[in-house]
Amino acid sequence: MKKYVLTSYFLLLTSVVFCQDVKKIKITDLQTYIQQSDHPLLVNFWATWCAPCVEEIPWIQEGVAKFKNNNVELVLVSLDFVRDYPKTVINTIKDKKFTGTFFWLDERSADYFCPKIDSAWDGALPVTLLVNNKTGYRRFINRAITDRQVEPELSLLVK
Repeated sequence: MKKYVLTSYFLLLTSVVFCQDVKKIKITDLQTYIQQSDHPLLVNFWATWCAPCVEEIPWIQEGVAKFKNNNVELVLVSLDFVRDYPKTVINTIKDKKFTGTFFWLDERSADYFCPKIDSAWDGALPVTLLVNNKTGYRRFINRAITDRQVEPELSLLVK
């Protein structure tokens, strides 16, 4: 019995720790996070079922790593379905070795949350928002970002 209790406790503890890796947030929390940032942010909206999303994240990670001296933070915001949070999201992050700050957007109405990020966002994925509050720089990319586009975009972000 003691072995069963310890195993159950370990599994519960592990699942709680993994859930903390991808924080569940509302769009207003994300807006506050972005507005209060004191360093450049590259915020990428993605989903595990979106092939272009999963394809572009490694390019973005490589680009952000090249700008580590500029303190650029990569924020990956999952728009996965409720049934896929947290297990599928966490498994994809681990399998693909994604790095960054991870959020899962706990919103269902794109008509509500998309315009809070940018009025041009029609709900399509992937999209990327680059923000530097210190310089006032803000750019919304309403499509997948290419491997050749990442570094030039980051250069503008940190100027």
